[in-house]
Amino acid sequence: MLKSIIRLLLKIFPRPFLIRLSLLINRIVALFYMGNKVECPVCNNTLRKFLPYGYTKQTGRDNALCPHCLSLERHRLMYLYLQEKTYFFTKNLKVLHIAPEQCFFKRFRALQNLDYTTGDLESPIADVHFDVQSIPFADETYDVVICNHVLEHVDDDAKAMSEMYRILKPGGFAILQVPQNANAEKTYEDPTITNPSEREKHFLQKDHVRLYGLDYAERLRAVGFKVTANTFANNYSEEAAQRLGLPMKEIFYFNQK
Repeated sequence: MLKSIIRLLLKIFPRPFLIRLSLLINRIVALFYMGNKVECPVCNNTLRKFLPYGYTKQTGRDNALCPHCLSLERHRLMYLYLQEKTYFFTKNLKVLHIAPEQCFFKRFRALQNLDYTTGDLESPIADVHFDVQSIPFADETYDVVICNHVLEHVDDDAKAMSEMYRILKPGGFAILQVPQNANAEKTYEDPTITNPSEREKHFLQKDHVRLYGLDYAERLRAVGFKVTANTFANNYSEEAAQRLGLPMKEIFYFNQK
C-alpha cells in the first residue's frame, strides 16, 4: 500500500514540489520506522527498515529510502565511496553539485573544507539555475563535480559530459552515476520515442531519453575522462550491505581529469 502511494506521488507531482513536501513530512514518517535492523551511513540513524521507493512497478523496490535524510541505495553507496576512497571530506575543495540530492546538500554545505555550489535547471534548493549542456562557469573552475541521475534526461549527453569535463581542474574528479542496464552492452536510445508512456516502457521513466548500457564508461572516456569502474558495494559483506541498504550490483564510476 505504501509503495503504491509513493509511486503515485512521484508520478503526479513535479520534483520541485516533492522536494518541498518531503522537507515537511519525512521526520513524521520516520517515527513509524524506529528500530535497529538497518542503518543509514549518511545520517547515522537506525531503523527497522527503509521505505519503499520507485516511479514504476518496474523500478519500485522495498527497503530503499531513508525517512530521516531521504537517501536511496545509490546515495549511501556514493557517500561511503567518498569517505573511504577520496579526500572529499578532508581536503580544501571547490565543488559543484548539479541536481543536489536532499540527503547531501545541507551536509556538504556545512563542511568547512568545501567551497560548495549547487546547480540545477529548476530545483528550489539550487544556488544557480542552468542547463547542464551549457554550464555558465569558466574552464577548470572546480575540483569536484557531482551530477547523479541527470544524463539520462539530457538530449545531448556528450555535450553535458564535455561541459563537466571542461569546468574540472586538472586532477579533479566527477561522480556521474546513471540508471544502467548491466545486461546490455550498448546504451539504448531512440529520439523518435517521445510519448511519456512509451519512454517509461523503454527507458524506465517518462522523462528519460535513454537507458545506459555497459558502454557508459566508453562514453565518458570519449570526452576525456579517465574512468575507473567497480562494484564498490562488494567490498562489504552481504550482511553489512543489507544493513546499510547498498545496491550490490551497481557499477560505481570514478571519473578523473
